[in-house]
Amino acid sequence: MENYESSEKTFSLSFQGKGGEYFGIVIVNWLLTVITLGIYYPWAKAKQIKYLYGATSLNDDRFLFSGTGKEMFIGFVKTMLIFGVILGLFYTLFFLVNQVLALIVLYLLLFLVMPLAIHGSYRYRMSRTSWRGIRFGYRGDKWEFFVKYLKWIFLTIITLGIYASWMEIKSREYIFGNIKAGDAQFKYKGSGSEFFLLNLKGYLLTLITLGIYMFWWEKDLFNYLYGNLSIEKGETKIQFKSTATGGGFFKLEIVNLLILVFTLGLGFAWVITRTMSFYTKHIELTGDIDLNSLEQTEEEYNNALGDDLTDFFDINLIF
Repeated sequence: MENYESSEKTFSLSFQGKGGEYFGIVIVNWLLTVITLGIYYPWAKAKQIKYLYGATSLNDDRFLFSGTGKEMFIGFVKTMLIFGVILGLFYTLFFLVNQVLALIVLYLLLFLVMPLAIHGSYRYRMSRTSWRGIRFGYRGDKWEFFVKYLKWIFLTIITLGIYASWMEIKSREYIFGNIKAGDAQFKYKGSGSEFFLLNLKGYLLTLITLGIYMFWWEKDLFNYLYGNLSIEKGETKIQFKSTATGGGFFKLEIVNLLILVFTLGLGFAWVITRTMSFYTKHIELTGDIDLNSLEQTEEEYNNALGDDLTDFFDINLIF
């Protein structure tokens, strides 16, 4: 035990992005996306992700996103074709067969695509993320996750949403448990019942306080996410921890709202950089893994289809 304590250290996570710099990227991306009738979107997305990753550092070494607009464009085209087929089938059934059947088929197909989108997104995004030249990777099995996710969805539906907390925890456990940083493995250990009670308390107190408790609820969710996350390598480990407070979230989001309102939305870039800075400032990492000992084990994966599908579902990656 004495040996463990003597080797434990704190790792510094920070974000050095500037609102003005990010605004310059975003405004050019918006203009080019409009001019090209949306075709430039994948390149715009790649540039924005590269900036945000590159502005984030661990122990003063910055992360790198190596994905390209071309890769994302191919994924974007495939995504458009998939949703084109789904919508085509929906409208055919809606106008020629039965409207109720059309809606059932639509939701069924979306439920079937969703787990594949999440799996593909993590596999691509992680393979394009690196730190000090050590590439991240996602090793989840597509069909294993597909079956598990559909089972979780089914249980959530038949319990009228109650199982959603268990689904969230099981999703995190599976996804994080299959993410690697070189030869180090991420782990997540949470409890569905704890998460359910956390959300129940947050929901009730938010109603009672006419929305004021919402920021403390968000703090609890943030703290629960990172308080149960760790990285392991052999017998060594790095534990995540959140130091965020409800007051901190209140200040962050009220100021963000004011920025958006008084700039008519043009302050979006500052909202993103302020939020990233807040998150990284309040995430602590302590442990005894020697980061210099990380070894490359992961390979690149160039199919960005899943990453684009998650955009259509408006699913944010856990990170």
